[in-house]
Amino acid sequence: MSNEEYMEYTIQLAAENVASNGGPFAAIVVKDGGIIAEAGNRVTEQMDPTAHAEIQAIRRACEVLNDFELKGCTLYVSCEPCPMCVGAIYWARPDRVYFAAGRDDAAQAGFDDDLIYKEVSKDPHERSLPFRRIPVQDEALPFKKWEKKDDKIKY
Repeated sequence: MSNEEYMEYTIQLAAENVASNGGPFAAIVVKDGGIIAEAGNRVTEQMDPTAHAEIQAIRRACEVLNDFELKGCTLYVSCEPCPMCVGAIYWARPDRVYFAAGRDDAAQAGFDDDLIYKEVSKDPHERSLPFRRIPVQDEALPFKKWEKKDDKIKY
């Protein structure tokens, strides 16, 4: 399939997701010319604010590959990913990401991620949702243990 055909398929998944009471978003993961995972947004169905299509597709693809990275994979999403999904995508490390609708299209439909994009770039103490650091004596202990661990799997 071509990039356009994968994207058209993803758009149809998003439309079908709306028909099954999900959000208007879908994502697929392609590796070696085949779809290895697909998902729609199920936030309201699962009562889970992280159940975005991208997150769900990444989880499924990682299970299929038995790996925590998506190297060699391409992610197709029906809409430009939100900040949470952008972070997850970077952690998953696919080779590339294609999207159809933009964040402005999502905003017109009532999904405005602009606040989050702005908030993430601020220092934690300047955000509208209070983020406050609580310094404690052993706050770096987990990192010290990680650094000394000989059999760790880096990610």
